[in-house]
Amino acid sequence: MKVLVAIKRVVDANVKVRVKSDSSGVDLSNAKMAMNPFCEIAVEEAIRMQEVGSVEEVIAVSIGPRASQEQIRTALALGCDRGILVETDAQVEPLAVAKILQALALKQEIGLVILGKQSIDTDNNQVGQMLAALLNWPQGTFACKAEFRDGKIDVTREIDGGEQTVRLSLPAIITTDLRLNEPRYASLPNIMKAKKKPIDTVTAAELEVDITSKLETLSIAAPPERSAGIIVESVAELVNKLKTEAKVI
Repeated sequence: MKVLVAIKRVVDANVKVRVKSDSSGVDLSNAKMAMNPFCEIAVEEAIRMQEVGSVEEVIAVSIGPRASQEQIRTALALGCDRGILVETDAQVEPLAVAKILQALALKQEIGLVILGKQSIDTDNNQVGQMLAALLNWPQGTFACKAEFRDGKIDVTREIDGGEQTVRLSLPAIITTDLRLNEPRYASLPNIMKAKKKPIDTVTAAELEVDITSKLETLSIAAPPERSAGIIVESVAELVNKLKTEAKVI
């Protein structure tokens, strides 16, 4: 069985982003870029499945500019077998991403698609669900555990107030949550080996997917700065301030 893992190039999670002066977007000039943290978890899970013999091949796919090859190489260094770059300089919306992954999943005869539950830049949490709808495949979202059993896959997912386990027939879609695993670091030998692994480059047009934007961003603004807190001497003083100043009780 082949596993397709979707990865996204985003601003490094440790970088403090700035809004452009014209409020048209986030200033990415000279910003450090990295693989989306939830995508790292997806890559790790796919590799673990391969290590125990549950899957035969892991394919990493990214949609974005040519520079996204850097994140694909990272996935290859972690253990993925080959990569696919759907090259575009456009800002691709979630539905277009789902359609691209749909085309690749069918073309590559994929048995399981694993992707992060959301990206830390647009924060939409939509692609996995849209992809499942387009393919009409079962889905296990917000996965904190995944285990193959009797030709199917049991996915434990985080829900409000606890956990829910669902059994999915294959092929299926899984979106990863933080507690699913702890991503590994790439070793130097594997980084060197990754340079020889193949990365195929295609375009959305070749996949017959229209990525024309259907949304218009009106403006982007940084959140207002929070005012500094104060230290109170007693519980009585705290209650008094909540009543008279904050007026929340």
